Amino acid sequence: MVPYDDKSPLVASGIRVGSAAITRRRRNQQACLQVVDWLDAIIKDPSKNCLITEIKEHINKFMSDFPLY
Repeated sequence: MVPYDDKSPLVASGIRVGSAAITRRRRNQQACLQVVDWLDAIIKDPSKNCLITEIKEHINKFMSDFPLY
């Protein structure tokens, strides 16, 4: 459930962050927390383009350090 959501749990109304893509790149729980932090920062201020650009750069580095095998 999403906190403070007024919809039924049977209605998809939140963001589901899957771990398959992260574990496929041999990342761990800390990596999942980092992804959530990036999502949270953008959701809090989606109009801040410089923040989005900065996070994209971090994500590209994050992904390139652990390429798919």
